[in-house]
Amino acid sequence: MNETLERWSSRRAFILAVTGAAVGLGNIWRFPYMTGENGGAVFLLLYIAFVLLLGIPMMMAEIMIGRAGRRSPMQSLAFLAQQAGHSTNWRWLGIFGAFTVFLILSFYSVVSGWSIEYLVGSINGDFVGQTPAQIGAGFDVFLADPLRMTFNHTLFLLLTMSVVAGGVSGGLEKLNNLLMPLLYLLLVVLVIYAATTDGFGLALTWLFSPDPSAMSLSVVLNAMGHAFFTLALGACALMAYGAYMPDHQSLSRAAGTVAVLDMLVALLSGIAIFAVVFSQGIDPAEGPGLMFVTLPIAFSELPWGSLWLACFFLLLLLATWTSSINLAEPMVAGLQGMGIKRGMAATLVGLGVWLVGLLSVLSFSTMAEVKWFADMTFFDLVTTIPTDIFLPVGGLLIAIFAAWVLPRETALRTLDTGPNGFRLWQGVVRFVSIPLVVLVLVSGLL
Repeated sequence: MNETLERWSSRRAFILAVTGAAVGLGNIWRFPYMTGENGGAVFLLLYIAFVLLLGIPMMMAEIMIGRAGRRSPMQSLAFLAQQAGHSTNWRWLGIFGAFTVFLILSFYSVVSGWSIEYLVGSINGDFVGQTPAQIGAGFDVFLADPLRMTFNHTLFLLLTMSVVAGGVSGGLEKLNNLLMPLLYLLLVVLVIYAATTDGFGLALTWLFSPDPSAMSLSVVLNAMGHAFFTLALGACALMAYGAYMPDHQSLSRAAGTVAVLDMLVALLSGIAIFAVVFSQGIDPAEGPGLMFVTLPIAFSELPWGSLWLACFFLLLLLATWTSSINLAEPMVAGLQGMGIKRGMAATLVGLGVWLVGLLSVLSFSTMAEVKWFADMTFFDLVTTIPTDIFLPVGGLLIAIFAAWVLPRETALRTLDTGPNGFRLWQGVVRFVSIPLVVLVLVSGLL
């Protein structure tokens, strides 16, 4: 249970890495369609509020545990619990987090493979001149083709695990430093393009002018759940990154910066997507098919539509690539803590994720009629249970450990916000964030 010797080389590298873990499908695919289904501006404002009340304090808690332990999540929890006079069984939380992220990465890789397919299709101009019915049918045909789905799933995982095998400074840090600025540059270019469309003004009005009649309990719960999901909380991934955090970096500032950067990606993506959607007179509440069906329909009618659609899918691919790399890291770090070399650990994780991901691939074809639980295919199951139930359970236990189990002196020193800042953080986590996580969990169960 020795401390890890690896560190991010700079404060900037740590922030880009954690932002890379947070930014992904949740920002570019899930946020726009969730906003569309939940009333636009009302959902956006609630989402921002819950990031502040739930997301940032919980992010600080998870990173703090990793920073205090300087080990893999499983080892940090056991070591710190033992120091506090508690049972080392807290290490099971690290194992639970690794299992959760393993399941998430298995479907993440499959969905990310869709972005590869659509990026190539956009470059080739496959959507030009097609009717909405043809574009929708084309997506269904692709999903029902297990060979194409498996090829893209395999390619994406190879891209992911080859970077993770390179280590913290040689792999993760180099790629994050390259791809995260490129991702933001692409977003800005897409928003500039969106500003030239007829729907830009309508998109801004819809996103920033709240309609009180759109407020409901389900909208509140959905905004709360999305704030939790989008920051990659509850799976111990941020705990693994906290172990590599530079000694003199402000944890609270880093968490705040990551939250702002994460919300910025969601916001800019929403503006760019809804400007195009409104310019074509399409209903924004199109649901999960917004990215893979609605956008190709919208862009097929616009000048240079194939180019801009390719930019969107390149953006999605970059975001999911950085996110999946950072999701894989805690699993690889856990195996390293058991004495397995990084290259072999990355291979084992990649192979396991690939095999389980095949069940998601086949859920759209040969196993489409196989129901695993509550009339759900394997893909339905793995995209629901880990994100709606396992992540909140993990987040709740992490918050309890950080705010109630970890010795005050250790937490105060690691958080490094001074006594007043520490008391504020502890009070918010104990009496605001934890009850909110319970609500997220209950809504997921219901």
